[in-house]
Amino acid sequence: MSSDKPIVFVVDDDISVRKSLESLIRFAGWQPQTFASAQEFLARPRVFVPSCLVLDVALPDLNGLDLQERIAADRNEMPIIFITGHGDVPTTVRAMKAGALEFFTKPYGDDVMLGAIQQAIELSRAALRREAEMRSIRDPYASLTRRERQVMALVVRGRLNKQIGGELGISVVTVKLHRGNMMRKMKADSLAELVNMAVKLRPPERSL
Repeated sequence: MSSDKPIVFVVDDDISVRKSLESLIRFAGWQPQTFASAQEFLARPRVFVPSCLVLDVALPDLNGLDLQERIAADRNEMPIIFITGHGDVPTTVRAMKAGALEFFTKPYGDDVMLGAIQQAIELSRAALRREAEMRSIRDPYASLTRRERQVMALVVRGRLNKQIGGELGISVVTVKLHRGNMMRKMKADSLAELVNMAVKLRPPERSL
């Protein structure tokens, strides 16, 4: 994960709002990046630094709520702060149910916005940390052979080498070979550490 300065993305078709937020964000020590439309923002590649999105609800092409839905799956480390000139209860409820951090009606106070951005950046930093940790487990797991995954699944269930050999129809010597390779690839120093990895993998990896 890069140690670059956090980025605050702003998507609003009102240039005066973009300029105002850009100055506020830069003054606070973050890196602002502003866009006039959702499509402009979507054309910008995903970043892997702490970030958040300050998003207007009413946009000329794809509206803010639809953009929120579009990026929910692949940018969940980027909290969204909605802003709108015409807030209503159904819109606010939809945004918050979909995971928005805040929903502000214009005009909003600078201190309120800065506080929300600060919270969003911290949430993003924590999410990126978790993602990096999971990647450090998933990547080695992906490198295991089919047999090494079978051995790992049985090891974390407490099976002894002899039992594993019996279940898989292989010799104890072969089990030890696969087990050693698996532990090395997973960079696991102990059974407890391997079990902890398996627990973290279990939701996306149904084979364990």
